[in-house]
Amino acid sequence: MARAFLVVMDSVGIGGAPDADQFFNGDVPDTGANTLGHIMAACAAGQAEEGRSGQLMIPNLERLGMSSAMKLATGGAAGGSNGSMTEPQGAWGAATEVSLGKDTPSGHWELAGLPVPWDWHYFPVARPAFPAELSAFVAEMAGTEGILGDCHASGTAIISELGQRHVQSGWPICYTSADSVFQIAAHEESFGLQRLLDLCKAVAPKLHEMKVGRVIARPFVGVEGDFSRTANRRDFAITPPGPVLMNWVQDAGRRVYAVGKIGDIFSMQGIDALHKGDDATLMGHLGDLVEGAVDGSLTFANFVEFDSLFGHRRDVSGYARQLEWFDAEIGKLIDRLGAGDIMVLTADHGNDPTWVGTDHTRERVPVLVAGMPGPALGLIGFRDVAALVADHLGVASD
Repeated sequence: MARAFLVVMDSVGIGGAPDADQFFNGDVPDTGANTLGHIMAACAAGQAEEGRSGQLMIPNLERLGMSSAMKLATGGAAGGSNGSMTEPQGAWGAATEVSLGKDTPSGHWELAGLPVPWDWHYFPVARPAFPAELSAFVAEMAGTEGILGDCHASGTAIISELGQRHVQSGWPICYTSADSVFQIAAHEESFGLQRLLDLCKAVAPKLHEMKVGRVIARPFVGVEGDFSRTANRRDFAITPPGPVLMNWVQDAGRRVYAVGKIGDIFSMQGIDALHKGDDATLMGHLGDLVEGAVDGSLTFANFVEFDSLFGHRRDVSGYARQLEWFDAEIGKLIDRLGAGDIMVLTADHGNDPTWVGTDHTRERVPVLVAGMPGPALGLIGFRDVAALVADHLGVASD
């Protein structure tokens, strides 16, 4: 029985979103943002030479139609294409989002068949950013007299700025971004990791009532001048308000495996088994599932480090290195797919490391399907990805 592997390359957008002018980084619209295209162009111009060199080399993604998808997404402007516009070896297309967000839940929910049915709540770019009653509630739940931060901020910058005050006072560092998020940073040792997770879990329902998409625990370690975030991040997301792809698969009596932060994004709805870790560890888990996932199953994976380590930090060389590593590793797994299996490679939004600011960018995303021959899928919607997977597995979709 056929299996399906749905793999999200977090933030690997390919430009061309028709409504990009309605989304902003600061006061600059996302019009013209193109995560992959601009990385390719920077590599070709010798502007991404840290830890790598030359043109971006992603032969496995290219043979599946990556440059063709980007050309389609941007109306013919393939950006920094490596000139490798060979005939794709699988079905390919470019997907456009309709949900009014450029964030993780919006993208993933819609890829799973459920566009977001409401407008997310966003906090103003001001200081304080949060309503006084919310800040007081968080402090009460933390058992402190107040909070630190209360603003829009880069996560790495704010722990550098406020980490020592946090260690001395015990007050949690609370901040947000252009996404619908409420983030709480705390020191794993002086504040306590479990205490931070308990705090986020306690305040999440109140934030969810406000239609804030996620409360994110951001633990860190170290000493003044050398604070660093750990891998123990956890997202407390709103539960999807309706059935999604994983529910459809389970309703048909099939098994669903989640790899990466899929469990957090969907509040574990429709998931039988969860595998976590950094991207290198997750690639190993995905490889194990290519070998051992049961017949008829769905594996839904997210590789977040494109976004978290390189996109938000505007690190073009790092993003290029991650793409080349991912391409080499995913190529090995594609070659191990069983007869009848498909692997769908896509993304949830953009995060152009050449763009202004540090936030996501509104872009179309690639849809590359290994194991399914053409013809081209064309311009499709995010939710069409869920329909494609459901159809392949022979399960009913809502």
